[in-house]
Amino acid sequence: MTPKRHHTTAPTLDEIETLARNAFSGLPDSFRSLATDVVFRVEDFPDAETERDMALQSPFDLMGLYSGTPLGEKDSGSLAPAVDMVFLYRRPLLDYWCETGEDLFHLIRHVVVHEIGHHFGLSDEDMERIEADLA
Repeated sequence: MTPKRHHTTAPTLDEIETLARNAFSGLPDSFRSLATDVVFRVEDFPDAETERDMALQSPFDLMGLYSGTPLGEKDSGSLAPAVDMVFLYRRPLLDYWCETGEDLFHLIRHVVVHEIGHHFGLSDEDMERIEADLA
């Protein structure tokens, strides 16, 4: 069980990254194996290219993004395999957190599960089941 941490100030980029690492480490091994050696990168907002590529109306529209090699292509013998990365966007996360009052750790875990899950083709039901098993 993850201890509740009540923030009195907005968490920093490093604190969000620590929460993401803790959330990922608490996920089932079968799920974590989808994104081996995942790197978490936390930025305040998505960059302009990501905003454009995803046709965002606002940089607040995206809380996270997964980038990496699909599971079936990981052992394809490529010389420089892509690193599995989960980008978390601090300001949209904090905005959503403040608007909803949702527990920040659970919100970050939800985004991590969904970014990895969507990338590897898991259904929403699969991801909901993973999250329900953690409750």
